[in-house]
Amino acid sequence: MVMPDVHEIHLTDTVRLHVEIDGPTDAEVTAVLLHGWTLDANTWHRQLAYLRDHFGGALRVVTYDARGHGRSSCMALPTATLGQLGDDLAAVLDAVVPTGRVVLAGHSMGGMTIMEYAHRHPTHFADRIAGLVFVSTSAEGNARTVYGLSPRVARLIQIAESTGAGVLARCGTRPPPRSLLRALRPSFRWLLFGDRYNPADLRLVTRAMAHASLRSIGGFRASIGTHDQLATLPGLAHLPTATLVGDRDRLTPPPCTESIAAALPTTALTVCPGAGHMLMMERPGAVNAALAGVLGRVLDSPAAQVIR
Repeated sequence: MVMPDVHEIHLTDTVRLHVEIDGPTDAEVTAVLLHGWTLDANTWHRQLAYLRDHFGGALRVVTYDARGHGRSSCMALPTATLGQLGDDLAAVLDAVVPTGRVVLAGHSMGGMTIMEYAHRHPTHFADRIAGLVFVSTSAEGNARTVYGLSPRVARLIQIAESTGAGVLARCGTRPPPRSLLRALRPSFRWLLFGDRYNPADLRLVTRAMAHASLRSIGGFRASIGTHDQLATLPGLAHLPTATLVGDRDRLTPPPCTESIAAALPTTALTVCPGAGHMLMMERPGAVNAALAGVLGRVLDSPAAQVIR
């Protein structure tokens, strides 16, 4: 089993990010995989294995746990925002990928992080990023999220969710009680997965949630809900891009991905029948193929043709 290189990045506000790097330092291209809200980098484990086998020494892969998630440290509540995550991504690239072409792949909150990075650091983004993969994400916050229910019921759920998130955000750095997470597993299964699921995937998701701080579980909710970066996307249309969504996704349903695709008319759009929000687990083949497609185009192109 190949063991990744483990790094710890110290950010300017004292937050420590757990970063793992797989592949040679002289690889032609680096892929950076960003996880979703309340999750961690382990959600990409099937893609890591595939990319290692498929691209070998031509590719380096970077994963990291966002602030307040996984093995990274918690943060002050005012920094629990997508804008801060965009700044963190720029800092990670400067620290561990200072040169070379980069392909970014983001799931859910990870995709929103990419958009915030592009918006807040446009020159940095233009100089480094050569391709994009958006998995089960949104450029419009929760404007199109109805949980597969009627709009009226969905609105009531959003109000209750926002109120609960506000309470959790003030609960500090401790993780949620494991007994509560076990009790909520049926709800997680309904919310995150589609028609079928692997119980091992549900356990992995629950373990990830057990390592997220209550402050991050509650604190990021407001920023995610109000996220609006549709206007940023047309400026990225020159890049090789893929977008994927499950047609049973209750959190970022197909209209979210369709609006991204409309803003990026050359993107490769994949809708996975019967799948929910966790496409990397539910449809790893489709996600792997999308990554391979974008990475293949980048690797086949001279650097001068993909930087700007």
